[in-house]
Amino acid sequence: MRKSGFFLMLLGLLAVLGLLAAPANARKPKVAPEPVVPDTTAPPPAEPQNIWYLDLSTGGRVAIQLRPDKAPKSVERIKTLTRQHFYDGLTFHRVIDGFMAQGGDPKGNGEGGSSLPDLEPEFNDLPHVRGVVSMAKTDEPNSANSQFFIVLQPALRLDGKYTVIGRVISGMAYVDAIERGEPPANPSKIVHASMGADEPAPAAVTQVPPEAAEKAAEAAAKAASEQAVDAQLQAEEARKAANAGNAADAAAEAARSQTSAQGAAQAASDAAQAAGDAAKAAEQPAPAAPPAPAAEPAAPAPEAVAPAPEPEAAAPPPDETAAPAPEPAPAGQ
Repeated sequence: MRKSGFFLMLLGLLAVLGLLAAPANARKPKVAPEPVVPDTTAPPPAEPQNIWYLDLSTGGRVAIQLRPDKAPKSVERIKTLTRQHFYDGLTFHRVIDGFMAQGGDPKGNGEGGSSLPDLEPEFNDLPHVRGVVSMAKTDEPNSANSQFFIVLQPALRLDGKYTVIGRVISGMAYVDAIERGEPPANPSKIVHASMGADEPAPAAVTQVPPEAAEKAAEAAAKAASEQAVDAQLQAEEARKAANAGNAADAAAEAARSQTSAQGAAQAASDAAQAAGDAAKAAEQPAPAAPPAPAAEPAAPAPEAVAPAPEPEAAAPPPDETAAPAPEPAPAGQ
């Protein structure tokens, strides 16, 4: 009897220890999984009528997928101005390293716009991650017109404050290579802007200069490195917040870390693409020198010149004894 009681007590103790050793989540009641929420930020299939091409002086063509599903009036403004050749030749007048590149101002100082009326904001749920294109404006909410900016590195603090109209889908390395400054000493330009549905001409920059492609590759690689560092720092902040029991901060930092990591991966891809462009550019044969002008035919030998005739003898001076010529009559007589 004693023996059986001892075994029962031992089994009970082992059961208690097992409960204590079990992970915390094993003691929590099962919760039904939350319904899957569709990602409304995912871009629709790219269509020519919504592809905006910018041929930049930095050496290549940038393709931007516009989002009329998120900002229809702002996208229509971009299309209208592009078809008017409004953007051709305009500069990027405000470019902040690690932040964004702003252009689309005919005055080149941030104070200009088109002759069309200003736009109302169309704030949406698209985040300001690397490569996103937004409409620039002043502190006045209804002041967007023609200016836009391209995000170089994630700037989520801008979400809900500026109208996102699209995102770069190729050629981001040439955005990375845009000259920095406010304003830049030698600003980069939009050589030509066009829409994909308008059968755009071949890229205005058809032969990428090796130095431009190399600069683009270096800029994209730098962006990738900075984004990777940001991702690590934000992941560390998420870990600290989780250890401190602050689930909300942990989730926010984890989301930022994921965004930065994605930006780093995209920038690394951009750098690889630009490096490939640089290699191709280096292999391109140098343009042939213009042919030397044909030698002019030699001048014919001069013909023998006949000797000039001897001057005739000068006429004798007038006879001073002759009668003088009559003076002319005064006018009016």
